[in-house]
Amino acid sequence: MDVFLWVIFPYLCLATFVVGHFWRYRYDKFGWTTRSSQLYEDRMLRIGSPLFHFGMLGVLGGHIIGLLVPRSWTEAVGIDDHLYHYVAVIGGLLAGIAATVGMVILIYRRRTVGPVFSATTVMDKVMYFFLGLVIVLGMWNTIAGSIFTIGGEYNYREGVSVWYRSFLAFRPDATLMTEAPVGFKLHALVAFVLFALWPFTRLVHVFSAPVGYLTRPYVVYRSRDDKQLGSHSPRAGWERINR
Repeated sequence: MDVFLWVIFPYLCLATFVVGHFWRYRYDKFGWTTRSSQLYEDRMLRIGSPLFHFGMLGVLGGHIIGLLVPRSWTEAVGIDDHLYHYVAVIGGLLAGIAATVGMVILIYRRRTVGPVFSATTVMDKVMYFFLGLVIVLGMWNTIAGSIFTIGGEYNYREGVSVWYRSFLAFRPDATLMTEAPVGFKLHALVAFVLFALWPFTRLVHVFSAPVGYLTRPYVVYRSRDDKQLGSHSPRAGWERINR
């Protein structure tokens, strides 16, 4: 079971993530979109969307540092465990709270605004569920593992992080995850499920950027009325009709 959970299942999710995006881009380019609902309602969107997206950027940055940067690297630049722990807890909580509040606003908007709710698909609901669950579990691990520590603090940089780097190097060591607390295990498993669902949801817009706008030619607008060509201003009032 440990081999399935921490070797086979993660690679199945990773393969689905990669192949699914290739398939979606190849056969569903018109569906590669956020399916924006800004035209239906923008007051709550202006608040919830920046909170969620900037919060998730902070969460992503924290995961990149925590999972991909070895402990020896941070120690080499003078960041000891105490300072790293302090920055990780404060930064993680702030980013997690911002993402959580933003997501609650967006879900409330999607549920209470009729046209937005009508445009919500089944995959949107599934995506919101797993995304919310990942965020909640991550917040719980930060709070329970760092503030309400019971039986000693778990150092994920010596367990989960090492396993994650070995997983990316295609040399996964399942024993590193078997010793992790339940909260970390659930967080990792739900995250892998989310990655497997990613290509089939609106989350594909994460890999889109309007790069073409930098090189596309200018759009030239011209009047269809020959009388208005040139630099003179149009006459006020009605034009006289010559009979």
